[in-house]
Amino acid sequence: MSETSPSGEGGALAFFADLKPSASDFRSDVLEGLSRPQKAIPPKYFYDQTGSAIFDRITEAPEYYVTRTELELLDRIGPQLSERAGPGAVILEPGAGSSVKIRKLIDALDRPAGYVGMDISGEHVRAACEAVAVDHEDLTIGAVCHDFTRDIDLDALPVPPGRRLVFFPGSTIGNFELADALELLRTLRSWLRDGDILIIGVDLRKPGPVLEAAYDDAGGATADFNYNLLARINRELEGSLEPEGFEYRAFWNPFRSRVEMYLQARRDMEFSVSGSRFNIRETETIHTENSHKFTVAGFQDLAAKAGFAPAKAWVHEDMPFSIHWLERSRKA
Repeated sequence: MSETSPSGEGGALAFFADLKPSASDFRSDVLEGLSRPQKAIPPKYFYDQTGSAIFDRITEAPEYYVTRTELELLDRIGPQLSERAGPGAVILEPGAGSSVKIRKLIDALDRPAGYVGMDISGEHVRAACEAVAVDHEDLTIGAVCHDFTRDIDLDALPVPPGRRLVFFPGSTIGNFELADALELLRTLRSWLRDGDILIIGVDLRKPGPVLEAAYDDAGGATADFNYNLLARINRELEGSLEPEGFEYRAFWNPFRSRVEMYLQARRDMEFSVSGSRFNIRETETIHTENSHKFTVAGFQDLAAKAGFAPAKAWVHEDMPFSIHWLERSRKA
């Protein structure tokens, strides 16, 4: 299940556990999604190695405020996080990718004991964790290839002992339908024991034009992110989708408090995926992602339903964004 991983230019990992997320899940999810009246593809499949690299480009786009705002807030509240966490914490990061945020948290905490990154893209998470290990030889660092929306037995992995601090930045929780976000929060709660913590970044509502620009940047990184999803389907699932036959679109839906992202057909097309045939008409769309925007109180209500006790929320006032400290409630 796991192996010790020395690496050439990266750092040595204490372990790398490949839990082998099933390729059949990708196939079945894509086929099911393309068969719906509103065609859709789960956004977790954006993140192959190429997609993860494109997402790093998105975070650097001038219009994409999420990353820089959260980093500023982390800088501001670092001493408070350290005081609350205490010494010797073990950080678990689902969806580990760019190491900028996790480095800030590691540097802010009081002598953390370990860090375990987790992602559905094994190559990406291994490289990301190795990069952190280069600069933190005092930490026990591991990587896990796993779909973090699925159950996992952490006790079966060589996770270091200590107070678990699950770190889920980037407002990734907003990419899920609200019912699925509730289930994901319950899954993350199952990782925790009494006294363990979830620190989660949550984006807040703001004017529609700001949001639409953030998710449809002028440099085209977000569009490339979506086109790469089609390329991945073609490559891994014997697809025949034509990326040039689609136009990327994003818009703010105030009634559902979310930015919605689509690939819209420029013309009538036929295509196949894993031997199954599909038709798409001109202007018809494939729904690729949502990004829900919350209020602080609204998110805390959702977290409480998942079995968390909201203890503290910090808000960046200039560009509203929040970081929440959630404790494991005794009520699930």
